[in-house]
Amino acid sequence: MMCLTVSDEIVPAIYSLNVKQRFGDVRCVLSCGDLPYYYLEFIVTMLCVPCYYVAGNHDTVEICEEDDELSAPRGCVAVEMTGVMHEGLLIGGLGGCVRYNREPGPQYTETEMLFHIWRMAPHLMVNRLRYGRFLDVLLTHAPPLGIHNGPDRAHRGFRAFLLFMDLFAPRYLIHGHVHRSYGVREPWKTRYHRTLVINTAGYRVLSLEPAKAPV
Repeated sequence: MMCLTVSDEIVPAIYSLNVKQRFGDVRCVLSCGDLPYYYLEFIVTMLCVPCYYVAGNHDTVEICEEDDELSAPRGCVAVEMTGVMHEGLLIGGLGGCVRYNREPGPQYTETEMLFHIWRMAPHLMVNRLRYGRFLDVLLTHAPPLGIHNGPDRAHRGFRAFLLFMDLFAPRYLIHGHVHRSYGVREPWKTRYHRTLVINTAGYRVLSLEPAKAPV
């Protein structure tokens, strides 16, 4: 299934009236955070496909034209610590980044992220019972520790995500947070055991398939 994955940066080719011509074959949008809500709302309106998302560390309440406060993008589905099935693909998410200051926004310690995984575990167990596998796609904002990490503490990954991949073996872990403009020279995709880790800062068009059920 073709999916448009987005994170961190507004891309002119997407925020365009020609977006349908360029990306009309995608079946869903996956957002890894730190994007204005109006941007995600524009994408789902123009492409007429669902958007599943997690929050980035800079996502906060926004004020729309009517002076209403928005705490989430309208028409999009949050998958934080839960999951959905979309056309055979099991999608779940863990947003936020490693805590590095006291500013508002989703920042977590390793212990807090482990607690988020614990809260998500019942959904994963139900998936295993119903579909024979825990998860196909894990959306995160931050990367796993040691994979696609940035040069500073703010862009270090979570060790907890390594444990998640060891235990639940999603086919894909898709993250943002680490921009190519930061000078990171790592490849944008890296294999970790049974999971392909993908950095989607900016955007990518990916062909995603369900994971095989464990034997």
